[in-house]
Formats: sequence, C-alpha cells, structure tokens
Amino acid sequence: MYHGKNYSVTGATITETKKAMTDLKYRLDHGLFVEHEKVSLDSWFQTWIKEYKQNDLKIGTLISYQNYYNYYIKDSLGKMSISEIRGEHIQKIYNKLLNDGMALSTLKIISAVMNGCFQRALKNGLIERNPVKLAEVPRQKEKTVRQAMTQEQQALFMEYAKASYLYNLFAVMLRTGMRSGEIRGLKPLDVDKKKYVIHIQRTLKYLEGRGYFEDTPKTRTSKRDIPLTADLEALLDAQRNYWGFKVERMDRYLFCNEKGEPLSRDRLQAEIDRIVKRIQADGHDFPRITPHIFRHTFATRAIEAGMQPQTLKTILGHSSLSMTMDLYSHVLPNTKAEEMRKIADAF
Repeated sequence: MYHGKNYSVTGATITETKKAMTDLKYRLDHGLFVEHEKVSLDSWFQTWIKEYKQNDLKIGTLISYQNYYNYYIKDSLGKMSISEIRGEHIQKIYNKLLNDGMALSTLKIISAVMNGCFQRALKNGLIERNPVKLAEVPRQKEKTVRQAMTQEQQALFMEYAKASYLYNLFAVMLRTGMRSGEIRGLKPLDVDKKKYVIHIQRTLKYLEGRGYFEDTPKTRTSKRDIPLTADLEALLDAQRNYWGFKVERMDRYLFCNEKGEPLSRDRLQAEIDRIVKRIQADGHDFPRITPHIFRHTFATRAIEAGMQPQTLKTILGHSSLSMTMDLYSHVLPNTKAEEMRKIADAF
C-alpha cells in the first residue's frame, strides 16, 4: 500500500518479487510510475515527441513524424491504451496501408517511427513489450524501378516548357539534381560567382498554421556546394531578373511567384502537369512526372556521361555511397552490351 492505494507485483520467486516491490516503490517515490490503463497512444506519442525527440531532430523531421502518426495511426490506435496495443493491431495497419497502395519504403518509415515511440514506452516501464517488434512489414512483391526521363522525353518537355515561367527552374533542376525544397529555397546570395559554386544550405517547407519556413537540408551531406557552370550561371542570372522587381533583395527566393512570394510544392507540380497535358494533347506518349523525376534524370544523364559514383554522390548530397550505386544499378544494364564490346579486344 502506498498513500492509501494498493499496488501489486508478481515474480517467479520470492527474490524476484521482493526486487519488483523495491523497483515499484522507487518509481512511486520518484513520480515515475504511470498506470498503464490511463495512458493512451495519443497522449504518449505527444509526450515522446515533446520530451524525447523535439531537441534531437530537425523541425521538418518532427513534422513528418507528426503527419505520419496523424494520417495513418491516430484514427486506428490513438484512443487505445498503449498497454492494450498488441502486435496484431500493428500488423492490421501494415496490411491495410499496403493494400491501399502505399509504397513499402513509406511503410518502413511509419514502422520506424512507431517502433521508436513504443520502445521508449518500454524503457519507461509503461508497457511490458514493444508490439511493433511483434509485427512484420510485408515484403514487397516487386521492387519499383526508379523513373527518369529519356533524352527524347527530356528534350520534348523542355521544348514545351519554353513559355513557362518556371522554365529556368526546370533547366537548373536538370543540370544540378537539386531537390524540390532546395531549389525553391535558393537565394541570390547562394550563387557564389567568386568560387564558381552554388551553396545548398537550406530547404523550403510549408506547415499549415505556420506558413513557409526554412529548414536545414535533408541530411548532413545534403548541405553541399554544386559547381557553377557557364550555362547554370546564365540561367540563374536570367531568373534573377525574370520578374523585374523594382527593389532587388538578396534574401528573396530566386524561384518565386510574380509577387515575390515563395513557390509552393503544389504550384510546381501543377505547372509540370500543365506542360505534360499540352504534350499529350499534341499526340505524344508522355508519362506524368514529379519534381523528383528531374533529380533522377540528372543522375541518369551524369552516369551515362561517365561521372564517377563518388562525384555524383557529392553533387546529389546522398548520405551514403550505396544510394548512389543503386542509381547505377538501374542505368548501367542499358549500356552493358556496349561496355562488353569495348573490352572485347582485350582477349
């Protein structure tokens, strides 16, 4: 009995039971004990984010964690006590998301977020075991092949994009492989003509209720310098004067709307869709593409031109060489016959 309330513990032996009693009394004395049935997943998830992750992760990552939880977990498990959630509850969510067409890579991220949340609850003594470890992420039946525009598609798109106010953006993306948030967050002060490089040092993000904000690049290696070539310099100079603003500001985003306001991800996608529809309307077979396709297309052209993996890794800002080599595995099979012919004379 503690402060007039009964608590119970169990153990396989008298020694184990006494130890459990001592541990429980310590937790009660120091305010560490929380009754399992009173802690919902909603409540614990917010505690986990605020107390354990807020000072450890970038704000963009925290927002992603919250969105994954709100969109895919909250409705199913949010009101349940964390001590009641079992492996089959987690498994049911996995199966539903895959059946709804979710990519396996996204499902793995959701699983990692929930595993971290429950693992901390386990360490804090709120649950007896981590239910996420009792569920299995289903294997993907067929790995999705990364898409890139062919040289013909690339030329066709840029031809139709000539009249677009985002022509310069598309051209720069194809020549640098920048991520959408990186190029939308680019400023004139990032273009270093003395050192002939483009400094990638921020990414532009948007949060409902907060608006646009700048975050650090995706990973530590994402903060990088991309060589400034003559054609890139010309494109960026043209963009700097595109809207003809009366007041020049070095902190304004290079790629903005006609009012000088940040360019949204949705507006960028809408302009790509508009151009693709025009291409299709003229009778060309052309797939729907996203901003990330421009990044993959740049990588594909770089590999086809013989760029070394380590160099490409640095320009793309990949966190590991294996990510870059994965690109090679998709591109090189198309040229392996040609490469074999090159060494035929060696034998």
